[in-house]
Amino acid sequence: METLEAIKTRRSVRKFSDQTIEPEKLEAVLEAVRQAPSWSNLQCWQLVVVKNQETREKISQLSFVESFFSTFGYKSNPAQKALAQAPVVVVACADPKKSGDLHEQQYYMADIGIAMQNFMLAANDLGLGCVFVGVFQEAQLRELLAIPKEIKIVGLFPIGYPAGEAKSGPPRKPLEDFVHYDQW
Repeated sequence: METLEAIKTRRSVRKFSDQTIEPEKLEAVLEAVRQAPSWSNLQCWQLVVVKNQETREKISQLSFVESFFSTFGYKSNPAQKALAQAPVVVVACADPKKSGDLHEQQYYMADIGIAMQNFMLAANDLGLGCVFVGVFQEAQLRELLAIPKEIKIVGLFPIGYPAGEAKSGPPRKPLEDFVHYDQW
């Protein structure tokens, strides 16, 4: 798949088949993370790859934060089932000390964002699907996975073979709505 095609066809997948991910495909998407650019090439990312079903179910339970979802009228996190159903959940973490902090900008967020975009595009290229889940109970998740306190948990990425065909993507703004040439 060409890069632009992978970008245009990538979808957020929340329903997975029971097919396991071949080890070489999992390694390929993890390699895509490794190849990502980062602040001063410090590569601040740390990934916890969770295959254990019981642990994935616990992660699913920790992805509901009532105070957040109730403001939108949700009684559950729409991605909760995906976390338990996917054969693998990748917990994306970052070490802020291994990234830049300039003018009150913490660049570990950009570093891990770029790395995980590589992950999602590589997954799409290999016929896999995933979704970014950014809401979770951090303290409990940290304890469950024995993540050191100085490491930031940035997101959860359930990954697997999609169940069914991907829907067409959501509408996108036209370029003229957000592109400014030479000045605003």
